[in-house]
Amino acid sequence: QLVESGGGLVQAGGSLRLSCVASGRTMSPYTMGWFRRPLDNAREFVAVISSGGDTTYYADSVNGRFTISRDNAKNTLSLQMTKLTPEDTGVYYCAADIQALPGAVPTAPHEYDFWGQGTRVTVSS
Repeated sequence: QLVESGGGLVQAGGSLRLSCVASGRTMSPYTMGWFRRPLDNAREFVAVISSGGDTTYYADSVNGRFTISRDNAKNTLSLQMTKLTPEDTGVYYCAADIQALPGAVPTAPHEYDFWGQGTRVTVSS
């Protein structure tokens, strides 16, 4: 089970830190990703981190503003978001890809096997 937290309302230019805690099994062997669903739009890729944490990849829209990280000892995935804009508004989901090869950075939702319930982020202008 994946449980996200940390969402909320923030003004444009502000920052938020999202967390995702895995329970029931360790997440250390798995590639982990963050996705978001903007209002009335499809789920879109945000960021991904390899199982060892040595490889990350970001969507162009967040590159340089967001940082994905993981603490395998705490079974926790994080997303530090800075310089937020209203376009970052949406429900943010963490996901686990249990079949990814080491070092892989999948970006398509269908490649992920487990999902959290999401946490809402609203950025006001």
